[in-house]
Amino acid sequence: MIMKFLRIAAAAVATVMTLATAQAQNYPNKPVKLVVPFGPGGVADITCRLIAQKLSASMGQQVIVDNKPGAGGIIAGQLVLAAEPDGYTTLLMSNGTAISASLFKSLPYDTVKDFEPISLMGSFPVLILVENKSSLHSIKDLIAAGKSNPDKLNLGAVNPGSTQELTAELFKSTSGVNFTIVPFKTTPALVTAVTGDEIQVAFEIVAPVLGFVNDGRLRPLAVSSGTRFSGLPNVPTVKESGLPNFEVVAWNALGVKAGTPKPIVDRLNKEIHAALADAGLKQKFQELGIEPRSSTPEEAKKLLVSEIGKWAKVIKDANIPQQ
Repeated sequence: MIMKFLRIAAAAVATVMTLATAQAQNYPNKPVKLVVPFGPGGVADITCRLIAQKLSASMGQQVIVDNKPGAGGIIAGQLVLAAEPDGYTTLLMSNGTAISASLFKSLPYDTVKDFEPISLMGSFPVLILVENKSSLHSIKDLIAAGKSNPDKLNLGAVNPGSTQELTAELFKSTSGVNFTIVPFKTTPALVTAVTGDEIQVAFEIVAPVLGFVNDGRLRPLAVSSGTRFSGLPNVPTVKESGLPNFEVVAWNALGVKAGTPKPIVDRLNKEIHAALADAGLKQKFQELGIEPRSSTPEEAKKLLVSEIGKWAKVIKDANIPQQ
């Protein structure tokens, strides 16, 4: 009886694997939707549109970017969660996904269990910037000035609960200096504030401020990543500047609903790797301040889990109220 049961179970598993393989071989046979939890025009949206163009060409089906901004990515996540786990509805996941897992009291899904990252697509550091004529020329200068003038130096960042603001909070706690962190709604407002000395330092991802750096209006003191950003090779990292435990890298990844057949996950992973190896795409990414970065599904999942834990601690230590 036991042997008969085992034979039936083995046959069932073989049937499922055969069906999954056949499904993957026919994939995709219709357009694929890429749901983006941000509005058009931002770095995440542009990343997805560049990747979508490459995937459309290589897979023979259009990959359509569907912007669903708002509510910490919840709207986008629910849309993907409501779809079939067949690879035709994909999700842009990011460090924002990890932040939301701790910033919200409850979510209508389990970020780790309900979604499966396929591959990273790109990463980009946060720049720590001052006005070009500022007397601050390094992270050591900034920390020294903060210690000499308690509560008098203002750090600015866009959007409460954003990667930029939490990076400023992490810098505050890591440096041990009681800086005042001022939120802004937009990057232009942030730039106006730092050039007008309303704030002394700005924290912002590379893409929206690279033009201000290149034209000399803003001067970066450091980048938040563990290694120097290739587009600004002369700018040191915060680690190099005296805070060895400080590292922040914003990232984007493609994900799907959990339960998507592994052959489809593997196919999408292979396609993303091929797209990111394209010289033209690499050049466009660098112009936007994005480092092309691929991974295995397992590596992407490990990063997601690690980032959830990291930002949960920052949020708790900064006494940021959950939403």
